[in-house]
Amino acid sequence: MMLGYIGRRTYHSAISVIGLLTLVFFLTRLTGDPSALYLPLDSSLEAREAFARLNGLDQPIHVQFLDYLQNLLSLDFGQSLRQNRSAIEVALEAFPATLKLAFVAITLSTTLAVIFGALAAARPGSLFDRAVSLISLAGASTPDFWIAIVGILVFAVGFGMLPTSGTGTALHWIMPIVVLMLRPFGLLVQVVRGTMISVLASPYIKTARAKGMKRRRIIFGHALRNSLLPVITVAGDLTTGLINGAVVVETIFGWPGIGKLMIDSIIQRDFAVVQSTILVTAIAIFIVNIAIDLLYVALDPRIRY
Repeated sequence: MMLGYIGRRTYHSAISVIGLLTLVFFLTRLTGDPSALYLPLDSSLEAREAFARLNGLDQPIHVQFLDYLQNLLSLDFGQSLRQNRSAIEVALEAFPATLKLAFVAITLSTTLAVIFGALAAARPGSLFDRAVSLISLAGASTPDFWIAIVGILVFAVGFGMLPTSGTGTALHWIMPIVVLMLRPFGLLVQVVRGTMISVLASPYIKTARAKGMKRRRIIFGHALRNSLLPVITVAGDLTTGLINGAVVVETIFGWPGIGKLMIDSIIQRDFAVVQSTILVTAIAIFIVNIAIDLLYVALDPRIRY
């Protein structure tokens, strides 16, 4: 049953990926002629034609697209114009940096959100609850790029405490992770708090209290477990968002991930690398979604494939 479910999800995801790659293929061609970037400004018409012929850009657009699909079937993802090597290798080399950043950010934000959201739900209306709600709403509604720019101005330019780009030391990780954490933390705190308040009002929780069960065990041993499914749903969506949407943060902080590579490749009209980064990102998002669905069944046996 599980294998059949994964097979159906793979089939539908493959259709979506093909549609996405088709859209990306035609949109990248609208950015201009790559020969204007990779050849001298005074290059002759013959040189430009030879460049186009060498890279398969001399054919009509529909012929280029059919060639691209045929190459995909043989696992040929094209060559990078800028690096003169396999485009998929370039994308796969950059992807781990994005994956590490997204993993650390979503792990920390989920852990902190569960703790603070559960404690806030335990005392609704208290000063702690209002403070957590205010911070979470601010984190969920403030744009990432604005937080990143302010962080650079304050902690890098103003105090000189943190570097502005790179991955050399632990200090290089602080600002990118904090910026990526704020929105997931804000959204997850609200989900955990709302779900926990509802669960804590359930009859079985009242029965546990009447039997004299300790407050900590009620909150973290019973109520929290039954509140995890909505949290996992939102955390999964946020994880795919971090993988797919870390472009701005990576660009601002010079993080050598797949998001920055995508932007650089678009600017440099490196079509094959753009298409490869989209493909790698789409497959990663599909795998995350499958893992979340399987986790549902592990947490709640009532759910079926």
